[in-house]
Amino acid sequence: MPAMLTALLKRPTATRRPMPRRGALQAGEKVQFADRKGKRITAQLVAGGTTQTEHGLILHDDIIGGTEGIIVTTVHAKRQAEPKTETSGSARPMRPAAFSQSSQSAESQQSLRFSRSAQDQVALPPQPTQSLQSQQPGPSSRDAAKPWKAARAIGGWQYAVMRPRLADYVLSMPRGAQIMYPKDIAQVIQLGDIRKGLNVLESGAGSGAMSLNLLDAVGEQGRLTTIEMRGEFAKIAQANATLYFGERPAWWDLKIGDFDSVAAGLPAHSFDRIVLDMLDPWNRLDQARRVIAPGGVLVAYITTTTQLSRLVEALREAGVWTEPEIQETLERAWKAQGLAVRPDHQMIGHTGFLVISRAMAEGFEALRKRDRASKDTHTDIDAMSEEERAAQLEDLELRDISDRKLRKVLRDLDAQVGVLGA
Repeated sequence: MPAMLTALLKRPTATRRPMPRRGALQAGEKVQFADRKGKRITAQLVAGGTTQTEHGLILHDDIIGGTEGIIVTTVHAKRQAEPKTETSGSARPMRPAAFSQSSQSAESQQSLRFSRSAQDQVALPPQPTQSLQSQQPGPSSRDAAKPWKAARAIGGWQYAVMRPRLADYVLSMPRGAQIMYPKDIAQVIQLGDIRKGLNVLESGAGSGAMSLNLLDAVGEQGRLTTIEMRGEFAKIAQANATLYFGERPAWWDLKIGDFDSVAAGLPAHSFDRIVLDMLDPWNRLDQARRVIAPGGVLVAYITTTTQLSRLVEALREAGVWTEPEIQETLERAWKAQGLAVRPDHQMIGHTGFLVISRAMAEGFEALRKRDRASKDTHTDIDAMSEEERAAQLEDLELRDISDRKLRKVLRDLDAQVGVLGA
């Protein structure tokens, strides 16, 4: 796999053509097949290629040149095998018919038929004829391993053909590292105010899910600089971006190394936005502060509450970042069939937290909300001595309810008990 990716990335950029992502479907594009049950398959169109499904084969040649929104039907084929027979000769039983891209059976070579207007119809090659005996399951079409089961007809299943949305592509692309979910990516783009023409710094490319969305958001007028520690992940992310855009994005600078070392060589205050997706973002705030412009937005994606606490406290302690905003997004689908409208039984719950803060100008300290003196939210009770722990517990016990409040509670309870006895 790494060798294939390396060969792909070393191909000259001039040999690649950017995909138009509109109009006629072309070889090399990714398409999405969706059936009536909602099952989706994403595949790359290849001249002479096929896509294997559980309902038969989809031939790419009959899709290339078509438009989005067409309906394709899988090729009919049957898995057949002759039962073993005891003969005096050395005849060998027939092997099951191969059901693969290289299959040369007549049925697997039938052309796909999809909806087109009369003027778009193309001439289909003549179809080989088959005898009725070969089309109907009988004793000769029994599986040798399961003689009680007739051969199952495969084919005739319909799929709608569309270009995949960016969210569909992200969920179906080859992965090396775990990707960020589309629901979190959308929040990063919106809350981070990432738009065309901005200069964005990203830490952690992973498989390229966030990078693809950032590249799409800033556009060719902007620039994305990504720092990835592992070279294998950088190759995977770059290959996924190349497949999506049709060529390597010229506005993407992908660097390999640790964040602090690479960021140290970047110009000061040159980035409008910073996106951190890493294990310890609180240890990277010094370099992030140096390269971000005043008023720039920092967005950090973290997954655990302990990481959340450490990052938020580090931002506050630095004094040069505004009060952090903390977000979590939960996603739940709904089903609507007539008057039966209800939420889906499954949902995408917690995947991570987003922490958003903005950089102050040089020489200015961020404003902070004053904490209540009676609230101690920082001292760990397990780190106290026995005397300190006893004093704090005693202080909590002394926070009694006022006499006026107590009399009101007793009156309300007496009235409610009286209703029971009435």
